[in-house]
Amino acid sequence: MIIGKDKAPGTARNGAPRSRLTAAERQVQDALAAQYPGLPPRMAATQILVDHLAGLSPDRPLAETMATRLAALDQRDAALARSIVMVSLRRLGSLRHILARQLERGTPKNSGQLEWILIAGAAQLLFLDIPDHAAVDLAVRASRLDVKASAYVKLVNGVLRTIARERDTLLAEVASAEIDTPQWLLTRWRKTYGPAIVSAIAAANREQPTIDLTVKSDAAGWAARLGAVVTATGSVRLLDHSQISGLPGFEQGEWWVQDAAAALPARLLGVSAGMRVGDFCAAPGGKTAQLALTGADVVAIDRSAERLKRLAANMERLHLKVETLVADAATLKAQPFDAILVDAPCMATGTIRRHPDVAWTKKPGDLAALVALQARILDAATRLLKPGGTLVYCTCSLEPEEGELQIAALLRRNPDMMREAIAPAEVGGLTMCINASGELRTLPQHMPDPQPRLAGLDGFFAARLKRR
Repeated sequence: MIIGKDKAPGTARNGAPRSRLTAAERQVQDALAAQYPGLPPRMAATQILVDHLAGLSPDRPLAETMATRLAALDQRDAALARSIVMVSLRRLGSLRHILARQLERGTPKNSGQLEWILIAGAAQLLFLDIPDHAAVDLAVRASRLDVKASAYVKLVNGVLRTIARERDTLLAEVASAEIDTPQWLLTRWRKTYGPAIVSAIAAANREQPTIDLTVKSDAAGWAARLGAVVTATGSVRLLDHSQISGLPGFEQGEWWVQDAAAALPARLLGVSAGMRVGDFCAAPGGKTAQLALTGADVVAIDRSAERLKRLAANMERLHLKVETLVADAATLKAQPFDAILVDAPCMATGTIRRHPDVAWTKKPGDLAALVALQARILDAATRLLKPGGTLVYCTCSLEPEEGELQIAALLRRNPDMMREAIAPAEVGGLTMCINASGELRTLPQHMPDPQPRLAGLDGFFAARLKRR
């Protein structure tokens, strides 16, 4: 099917899910906003943390949870709530350590949202530029509105006032960035990368991520127009976190948001006009857009019809045409492709600086099933690749089982496939990002800059393969 003008139902113009708040929830937020300005965004932030980390919506992306909970807020309150959520997740290890110091017996049982009210309140006191009295007072009011937490109003007041008073001492206790990475991940990464690199990864994950754009053409011109810079790899990196939909070129479809590392795999495929290209696990479509821009005949494949509808909305804004196919890439039957991009489902541990919830929602037991799924998708892709064709496999994971080891296993299973080494010049001269086998391995601390807001990359793995 060729993408037409139909938007995904239930989505906004930019492809984001529309609000699912009930009329009653909206009325409550309006009443609270009128009586206690500043309370609705804090309550929304707390509810997002509960929804996402307390298991109420474990399979729903954080962006969708936030879109729903923030839809009834004005732009300023939504931005505040989003900031509270992101810093709470990015510094969750620190916050839990500090709260444990204040709660010798832990969080009381059957106390409703008490833990998350305290986490959101402490995050404001320690890491956001918010007056102490506002953070404390509104956390107290939020606890009064929670039936089970209301019994602990005095505790909320006392704990947060102590944190405000002892701020410098408490921050010194959590100076090591590694405290904000779960121990099981630290153990894995130390074994793979060594202690020094792990410390650098943890420090990079604490920083607010950059916003990178992939432009259709004239990166330097768009950088000048947007007050941005061009990275070594050719992406346009914004200097601040502006409202994306309000920037020049958005409505016209001249660019899309895509981390500089995520923009590399599609370029490595080397496709051109007229080639038949399969984009496996395509949604939300950043790499799809890159492939379509070459003039290739792109088939975007994803097992989720809903995600493909969002991809279609993105392609409509970008004025790009692709064919979409709802199918399981692991069992796909189709005509052979000249080139295939496999952006496989993975642990996503390379995106923690951008999606800090990943550190706390992924579990060690998730890995084996994902590795097995990746292997099935790779085997299907090799069967559908024409002789002489190129396949690029990538994941946004730091786990070697989903990268280097996965490719090594594929080559053992499929003697018709061979690596085609990636040259540093293809990735902006970032020599440190090419391993001994000629595969791409970016880490969050790569591409440093004196200004933290301009530094870093998502952690990505990519390998390029040829069918003999």
